[in-house]
Amino acid sequence: MDLQDVAKIAKALSDPTRLQIYEMIAAAPDTICSNVVSHCDVSPATISHHLRVLSDAGLIETRRDGQFVHNRALPETMQAYTRALARLSHAKPRRR
Repeated sequence: MDLQDVAKIAKALSDPTRLQIYEMIAAAPDTICSNVVSHCDVSPATISHHLRVLSDAGLIETRRDGQFVHNRALPETMQAYTRALARLSHAKPRRR
């Protein structure tokens, strides 16, 4: 995982609503969008935006089944992210 990937994930998780959505999806692997909307105090369009950001960062994947969109967390991305953060904390500073 390169620094751009780390930054993209960090940005995706920096929003409290997105972090709440990610936590909810990670806890219930087949979460449908309507469940996310019912647990968050934001519009469905805003939920859709947050899900897109999480998906673009590789933190979740979505699957359409008829009228329902199912979401599941990708734990391997979070594991790679935490390993990258650990490496960063022990890395020597780069020269510019």
